[in-house]
Amino acid sequence: MISAGRDKFAHVPLLRLDSFSAWTRRQSSSCRLVTQENPPRSKLKQVRLFLWLIVALAVAGAAALLLIPRAATGPHTSAPAQSSFGGPFTLIGSDGTPFSSARLAGEPYAIYFGFTRCGDVCPTTLSRMVKLRNQAGGEDKFNIVFVTIDPANDGPKEVGQYAGLFNSPIIGLTGSQAQIDKVKKQYGIFAEPSHHPVPGKEVEHSALVLLFDRDGKFQTTISPDEPDAAALAKVMLLVG
Repeated sequence: MISAGRDKFAHVPLLRLDSFSAWTRRQSSSCRLVTQENPPRSKLKQVRLFLWLIVALAVAGAAALLLIPRAATGPHTSAPAQSSFGGPFTLIGSDGTPFSSARLAGEPYAIYFGFTRCGDVCPTTLSRMVKLRNQAGGEDKFNIVFVTIDPANDGPKEVGQYAGLFNSPIIGLTGSQAQIDKVKKQYGIFAEPSHHPVPGKEVEHSALVLLFDRDGKFQTTISPDEPDAAALAKVMLLVG
């Protein structure tokens, strides 16, 4: 029976083991070539798109750096340059006569821009400057100048009366709107009517005090929130 079974399948060719092993090695090698050396075209397309996206972002970043203005550095970040700040002016004194800035020459001075109807910042600032001047040695150490930014309501009489409220010499100045606008520009002062005016705050304006030396050169500023010790140190340096 066994012999008959062998004769029955004698015509079927036998698959040699060595041939099958070679075939499987070829298939395995073919698979490695596809997955490792020749990735599908869809994958290559995705990689190319990703690389182009990186290039585009790099170009856009470089263009932005070239086109966006650089932030100002140096003295311009805290105060205008000394060479272009301040300058000669002529306004109207509390006696109704022209007042030239030449009258300030030879002595340091502190100049402040405000208005007589100001509710708190202006009187507080001027009172503080009087106190600092007394601490620095007295009324003859430097001049305090008050310039109104509201000439329509602050004439010579008003600025004179206002300056007299502080019981210490303060030079009160006014002028025409054109004169005031010119001086504001010279000294870098911001001032405009309030969009939502309330009594005492009809005008929004810079609250800095500007300090100038005997030669009329800008030295520094004193801000409302600056500690008294720091402000006094600046004044002492100004008059020293």
